[in-house]
Amino acid sequence: MTPTQIADRAPAAPVTEAPPTGRTAIREARSRRKALLARYLGYVGYFVGAGLISGAVVHHPLDPARYTRIALYGVLVFLAATALNEFLLTRRKPTFKQVAGIMGASLLLSFGIGMLSGGLQHFEDFPARAALLIPAGILLSFIAYVIKDEHVSWRRIFGLAGLAVLITALAAFVGLRHVASSMAPESGGGHSHGTDSGGSETHQEEPTVTGSTRPALQTRPSAPTRTAPVTPPASQPHNDGHGH
Repeated sequence: MTPTQIADRAPAAPVTEAPPTGRTAIREARSRRKALLARYLGYVGYFVGAGLISGAVVHHPLDPARYTRIALYGVLVFLAATALNEFLLTRRKPTFKQVAGIMGASLLLSFGIGMLSGGLQHFEDFPARAALLIPAGILLSFIAYVIKDEHVSWRRIFGLAGLAVLITALAAFVGLRHVASSMAPESGGGHSHGTDSGGSETHQEEPTVTGSTRPALQTRPSAPTRTAPVTPPASQPHNDGHGH
């Protein structure tokens, strides 16, 4: 084989583009910084929104009006993060049906994650309620995730993966209900953070002693303490040193 043939068969060297310089490089650097900040906000928005929802779902019986507002704030934060990550950063133009599907699935996903994380965090405070929230959160988050994923058909919910999730949720429900029944019953809705359901400070009552045959301490008045009479100074005999 001649040197000319060898040179023709050799792979061509990759063509490397010259790095951008001048104003183009500055614009690209600014674009990368903006994209980093936007991705950060979208990432944090997911967790903050889910955290607000999880706290509101668990503590809702303590103050329904207050925790309903917190849940709405969490929904708004989570949906804003979804819009940022799914539409603005990807620079796509989805149809109205796609937007509605993604936002609705994201809303269900936020509540599913909130129910799961809130139930796990406050299981000791609300055993019976958490035993229901945790398996329900597993099912709801899985269904919402499948619906939200564009590359997976919603029929996968009824496949082997869906069956495994369903069995896991049922096992969690049975096991957590058993654990909750063996724990102390909830009194006053678990922990109250220093306030009752109406927002006022809780009043701690003195514990009553049961199982004793002794009468109450207040049923028998205490005897008065006797003190020696004090002789007034005027009644004391006068002693001037002379015998009378």
